[in-house]
Amino acid sequence: MTKASDLFVSALEAEGVEVVFGIPGEENLDLLESLRNSSIRLVLTRHEQAAGFMAATWGRLTGKAGVCLSTLGPGATNLVTAAAYAQLGAMPMLMITGQKPIRSSKQGHFQIVDVVDMMRPLTKYTRQLVSADTIPARVREAVRRAEEERPGAVHLELPQDIAGDDTDARLIPASASRRPLAEHKAIDAAARAIRQARRPLLMLGAGANRKTTASMLCGFIDKLRIPFFSTQMGKGVLDETGPLWMGNAALSDHDFVHRAIDAADCIINIGHDVIEKPPFFMREGRRTVIHVNYAGAEVDPVYFPQIEVVGDIANAVWQLTEALEPQSHWDFACFDRARGAMLAHLDDRAGDDRFPMVSQRIVADVAAALGPEDIVCLDNGLYKIWFARNFRCRRPNTLLLDNALATMGAGLPSAIAARIVHPDRKVVAVCGDGGFLMNSQELETAVRLGIDLVVLVVRDDAYGMIKWKQQHEDYPNFGMDLGNPDFVKYAEAYGARGHRPSSAAEFLPLLRRVLETPGVDLIDVPLDYSDDDRILNDDIPRLSAAVA
Repeated sequence: MTKASDLFVSALEAEGVEVVFGIPGEENLDLLESLRNSSIRLVLTRHEQAAGFMAATWGRLTGKAGVCLSTLGPGATNLVTAAAYAQLGAMPMLMITGQKPIRSSKQGHFQIVDVVDMMRPLTKYTRQLVSADTIPARVREAVRRAEEERPGAVHLELPQDIAGDDTDARLIPASASRRPLAEHKAIDAAARAIRQARRPLLMLGAGANRKTTASMLCGFIDKLRIPFFSTQMGKGVLDETGPLWMGNAALSDHDFVHRAIDAADCIINIGHDVIEKPPFFMREGRRTVIHVNYAGAEVDPVYFPQIEVVGDIANAVWQLTEALEPQSHWDFACFDRARGAMLAHLDDRAGDDRFPMVSQRIVADVAAALGPEDIVCLDNGLYKIWFARNFRCRRPNTLLLDNALATMGAGLPSAIAARIVHPDRKVVAVCGDGGFLMNSQELETAVRLGIDLVVLVVRDDAYGMIKWKQQHEDYPNFGMDLGNPDFVKYAEAYGARGHRPSSAAEFLPLLRRVLETPGVDLIDVPLDYSDDDRILNDDIPRLSAAVA
């Protein structure tokens, strides 16, 4: 006979789980003891939401379900935002929550909420374990659901009395499974449309951000030389420093990349997820849109492709590569003009010496300080648009941003997880002052774990993105300005090092120095958003409209 909590942890080990992030409670004590005697590392966090963000990021980077742990009641409710983050962002994650004994409890309804029902709209799978004998099946099914396409969040509730039971149940090994391949007639239809097009254009979405898919796409563009652009969560799938990159759809419309989209008569859409705001390429009768994804297109008023290639994306890209040859009638001259204008604009403020600093200079300096494999983890704010638009990725998953739930507070926890997954890479968290303070307590976690991490706090003493929107819509400034602690002293209080440059010229040398110094460093940089409304809503549309 085996104790149920031991069997549960053995099932996690069999699924390849290496780390559990979270905060245990008294209902988890059996499970905690089983973890202590296992090969799995427990990363104790300061808030359950942060643990969930870390687990989701683990899943995003590895393709394997990241695991987080909480107690019942308030611990479980604190995972709700992280559940939505993983579910909307297609990040495989397993949440484990405790519960009071279900056979007999002397505490009435103290701390009890229906966590399974609460998680149901936010997960692919949620179950309460009512018998120790069902643990192997429930864990196997939860992990399978979390990792299969489209990945997402799953949840298991382990009540205190079930965790302490004995069982003779045996683990269930994972089955051998392969994703279905796209049907050859769909490949033929897509290839024919691409062949007949005059100006085909490749778009990379979040679903393309997988290792094998990236490799196949490299072969596709190397052979066919079709230009490409990406959504925000598709950044890095292909090298954005090469001559075929047309930019990022960071803005909904009127950017330089949209001039290329307007000129395209066939868009090959690899891995688009309607959870991301589309780059407005659907124009009735104007072009053919080809949907290549693991599942059929979720039809929406702004997305209704004419051709669907449904199946394993990497294999579908390989089949299209084999079926196609470059066509003499393809004409990319208008794309080249749009790209030239875009690059000139991207470089326009990269050397701006103003202080407080402008976003474009911060993006350029961060890019200059990092290597192609290093990772930037973004929180959410107006600066995210500039990183998505101006930061040129060389490798997949080197700019981690959330354009699905787009929640504040995820940047620092995500960076901690990225550093645990990739201890050999430099990692920078970029957070606004608003988002940073939503989970800033995790500085202690980073210091306690002894990891090397740089946290860049871009400070405007306001909820800057909403303030910008408020200004753009001609409302008076109201309800957006806030006060901040001394971030240098704040970092030092946690045992980290704090820094505050006094000029734009000081920033890059400081960033390079702290990246080479072990430990946790926080850099407090004042940020000037004052020109952003004009640049984004006047300058870019005017300049891009001039591209002929």
